[in-house]
Amino acid sequence: MPEQPYEFGRELRRRRLAAEWSLERLGQSVHYSKAQLSKVERGLKRPTPELSRLCDTALGAGGALAALAPDRPAMTGRPGYDPRHDGPRHDDAHHDNAHRDDEVWLMRLGKDGTGSFRPMNRRRVLTAGAVSVLAMGVGGVQITTDTGATTLVDAHRAMFDQFRRLGQLSGPGGVLPPLIAQTHSLEQQAARSGPATRRELLVLASRYAEYAGWMAQESGNDDSALWWTARAVDLATAGGDNELAVYALVRRSLVSLFRGDTATAIRLADHALTSAAPPRIRGLAAQHLAQSHAVAGDHDACMRSLDRSRDLLALDAADPSSPVIGASHLPDVVSMFTGWCLYELGHPRRAAETLDRETARLPADALRTRSRYGVRRALAHAAAGEIEQACAVTRGLLDAVDLVRSATITADLRRLARVLGRYPRNAAVRGLAPELSSLVTHSSL
Repeated sequence: MPEQPYEFGRELRRRRLAAEWSLERLGQSVHYSKAQLSKVERGLKRPTPELSRLCDTALGAGGALAALAPDRPAMTGRPGYDPRHDGPRHDDAHHDNAHRDDEVWLMRLGKDGTGSFRPMNRRRVLTAGAVSVLAMGVGGVQITTDTGATTLVDAHRAMFDQFRRLGQLSGPGGVLPPLIAQTHSLEQQAARSGPATRRELLVLASRYAEYAGWMAQESGNDDSALWWTARAVDLATAGGDNELAVYALVRRSLVSLFRGDTATAIRLADHALTSAAPPRIRGLAAQHLAQSHAVAGDHDACMRSLDRSRDLLALDAADPSSPVIGASHLPDVVSMFTGWCLYELGHPRRAAETLDRETARLPADALRTRSRYGVRRALAHAAAGEIEQACAVTRGLLDAVDLVRSATITADLRRLARVLGRYPRNAAVRGLAPELSSLVTHSSL
């Protein structure tokens, strides 16, 4: 029996008895069965991070109990992940800017919506045979929508807004290929343009590449997400924009958090926060730092980071001619993240109240955003014991979740399914179970 679960169970029992609480009373407070808590106390069952924080809050342990819970295993042993660089390993030994100029991009697309991306050295492509190469240069692009664009940069800028809208309404498998092609096209056109236009096109290409990284993460491919983030930094730097390098730390922090490596996530976000980047980028860093502290169970550090994020984002002087970095569909990004952090900290009822209020403010056509925070809202209601409400919220999201096909949303759906699974006799749970199970099983791209 691992020592850490045993220590948690022993301390949970000590604090429960000191509070003169029965197992039944604690179970009612955290919405777990008496039998499950008994197994945790005896070290026979590994406590989840969610249970540890709920028990910590219920018993007023101030984080001491949650700190004893076994850590989530960091997914750093997967092929393609190199913990020394917080990023992907590549087959070629060198990937600096000079070598990037000699790359060929390969994209495999399946009829079922699956896809994979791979950068290759041109010499390796020739060795493999030209017949295997998908040429992605698209040359000049015609803009047929009435955008009012008067220059090449304006036209590509208008297209970027359309891609972001498309990303809200469909799965990443349908967005990634044209994003990659458009990034390639922008690089080619930049190479044929004068100095001023070249810089603008390269910076815009960096925004396309950064968004490609996010769509890659949504498809469940963290290594490609990190590759595209690094590519975005190179493009931005070549265009004279050094700010995206700091935002790349924020993106890498988020990937680390989703992989379960909370310590790395905190380190990267804190590095970005203490940089000399503009207020928006540092505000986003503080926001994700708060999220990481919440997962680590540090309430005070989380709340301080949320306050810092709100202060910094209030200073943001956004340039309407430049694509927005980070979330663009949240009316109050800090309030929304506060709701999610409260859930992670073991306050599901307060989290549900906040998420109820903030999700009601989301645009109707932002399906990906509504799905993401709607599932988290349902999870908060379920953890608070409001099972019928959780099921009602989830049922209203099923079509949208199936449409946007997100790996990060699916991870939250799995958490929700586990919570609801503790109530097999509930009629609402039984009615939802077949559709929820099917969605969780078939949501991979």
